[in-house]
Amino acid sequence: MTSIETPPTRIVLVRHGESLAQERRIVGGHSGCEGLSERGRAQVEALRDRLAATGELAEVDALYASILPRAIETADILGDALGVSDIDTRCDFCEHHPGDGDGLGWDEFERLYPAPTEWDPDHRVAPGAESWSEMADRVARALDRVVEDHAGGTVVIACHGGVVIHSMLRWLDLTPRPETPRAWMNPTNSSLTEWTVGGASPMPHLAPVGLIRFNDHAHLAG
Repeated sequence: MTSIETPPTRIVLVRHGESLAQERRIVGGHSGCEGLSERGRAQVEALRDRLAATGELAEVDALYASILPRAIETADILGDALGVSDIDTRCDFCEHHPGDGDGLGWDEFERLYPAPTEWDPDHRVAPGAESWSEMADRVARALDRVVEDHAGGTVVIACHGGVVIHSMLRWLDLTPRPETPRAWMNPTNSSLTEWTVGGASPMPHLAPVGLIRFNDHAHLAG
């Protein structure tokens, strides 16, 4: 009897378009986010038009977004091109929770809560903020849950730069150490980062995880 192996789950992370918080240089947490800027909407519309023309994400099983307005707007703009009308919003896909720093201008935030001289994954940048480690755990759990719920399918998640970076650390099994300088990853607004998780591994000693593309923003060229 021949077994039929479940194909890998395809996870496509879309960083939201430029936000009003970015444009105004304020910390855009739960209360500081007011959605996309005009430029941000244009960026996501360019991605929408690209996806409609290429069909590269033609069979999407689910569309997720964080609960922040900039991510929901991004998902809403892309919905028609993805053939999905329902958006499942989850705080687990939010950007870092900034606590008391939410809504402050970045200059004021940095004055009140200066960065420590040595990086500590358990440090809270402001009262009520989550630590780097807490965000890492939150994002990892959310990604694992989506893979489990949509095994063998294609899922698009409208999220944030921090979520994209934590996906890299999670699925590439990278553990930053306080004593080691870290590389800087900065996915572009409206860019795509794509993973495949599960299925057959090409080599026995490799995990069944593939990074297909990172920071793909070809729709913004020209």
